[in-house]
Amino acid sequence: MPRDLARRVLEVEAKAVLDLVPRLDASFDRAVEMLQACKGRVVITGMGKSGLVGAKIAATLASTGTPSLFLHPAEAVHGDIGMVVAGDVVVAISYSGETEELIRLIEILKRLDVPLVALVGNPASTLGRYATAVLDVRIEQEASPIGLVPTASTTAALAMGDALAMAVLERRGFTLQDFARLHPGGRLGRQVLTVDSLMHQGTAVPSVPVGTPMREAIRMMTEKRLGMTCVVNPDGTLAGVLTDGDLRRRLEKGDNLLLLKAEDTMSRSPVTIARDELAAAALHVLETRKITSLVVLDGRRVVDGVLHIHDLWRTQLF
Repeated sequence: MPRDLARRVLEVEAKAVLDLVPRLDASFDRAVEMLQACKGRVVITGMGKSGLVGAKIAATLASTGTPSLFLHPAEAVHGDIGMVVAGDVVVAISYSGETEELIRLIEILKRLDVPLVALVGNPASTLGRYATAVLDVRIEQEASPIGLVPTASTTAALAMGDALAMAVLERRGFTLQDFARLHPGGRLGRQVLTVDSLMHQGTAVPSVPVGTPMREAIRMMTEKRLGMTCVVNPDGTLAGVLTDGDLRRRLEKGDNLLLLKAEDTMSRSPVTIARDELAAAALHVLETRKITSLVVLDGRRVVDGVLHIHDLWRTQLF
């Protein structure tokens, strides 16, 4: 049955990846150090299916802070090797380690004094022998029924490439903010938006000092149109938040609002957030607490801005 074959394919490929774990040795550490210290670009190369894997690894490295590109080895020996310069690091992917187009690059790389990382299924191969760091991606068997179609071997190479990229990411100290900077568009970009990129700030923030008569506080709320106003102490720190809901609840008690001051009705322990928090995290807080806005505070509890749920709706985070 098709599902039986599919189950076998997944089991073989899963085993191929797990078998890589005990092979993570000093050579892997050396490869990470080479990529982390690279002053130029990390150039990934490979033929056929290995080339497709290499293109994905190059994209992962580039998107996580390591300048990287894919170089087709056949094009390299016909002039594109000029893309490789001193200061670069080359990562070559070949299961056999004997791919003709890659072997022809070795002498050129030696002349350029460019270090080589090899992902190979045979560390004793030509490519493995000449590499500065060798990552062993050998497998017991391919997952295809005829045993020839590159399946488990490409999965293993891709997984090792991901492991290498993530280790380099950690060594570089790559942060969530760095990731957001490199992914400004699309759904992925929206997921890593931070509060400070969406919040109201400066003169757009509704704010009144402690002691403000309620009439003036309501005027501020009406002018800024966020359904709330911050109430701040003389030193600029947040004293509380006055919302439309606070006003309604006070009116239900029969109080004359115009005889009160802002601090008489405000919430003294409002929900707040920091400017470097993810917008998605802010949305979770707003939905969980069933509120419409968050005050953004700095480390001294001074008001940085205000984030309204409508600002998040516009990003299509839902």
